[in-house]
Amino acid sequence: MQAESRRQNIVRTLMNSKGPVSAGRLAAMFSVSRQIIVGDIALLRASGTDITATPRGYILTTGNEGIIHRIPCRHKPGEMREELQIIVDNGCLVRDVIVEHPIYGQLVGQLDISTRYDVDEFMAKVMQSDAAPLSDLTEGIHLHTIFCPDEESYQRVLGKLKERGFLYVQ
Repeated sequence: MQAESRRQNIVRTLMNSKGPVSAGRLAAMFSVSRQIIVGDIALLRASGTDITATPRGYILTTGNEGIIHRIPCRHKPGEMREELQIIVDNGCLVRDVIVEHPIYGQLVGQLDISTRYDVDEFMAKVMQSDAAPLSDLTEGIHLHTIFCPDEESYQRVLGKLKERGFLYVQ
């Protein structure tokens, strides 16, 4: 398969996928190395295709109907699961977490969490890792970019986060 044809098929695969697709899975599908897929994704991004890398694989981020908001949050390390569950239980997807670092500026961690199963998988990785969550760098203060199907679900998320004291307001 020629490189350009493979890249078109990668986009088609991501478009038709219900969730993230790993580089390893794409490599197996197209009988190439994982590194070839990583290069293809880089070229697709450079050409304007909106592909996001998440801990579980790549997603195509264009063409979603709904609204995107950034929510300022603050919580203790042990409350991360509850915060994420509030967002997904109210119908929204957590795209990322953003913190402001004094040296590096804005740091973004891709999440792509949309279900309680995703929350559990993410929390299992957090517990198994020696790395600290990004929000630990900022005393729990962070932003989440969330994707909501409508304004009503967004308002539910805000209300629940505020009720629990997770919505950061000064």
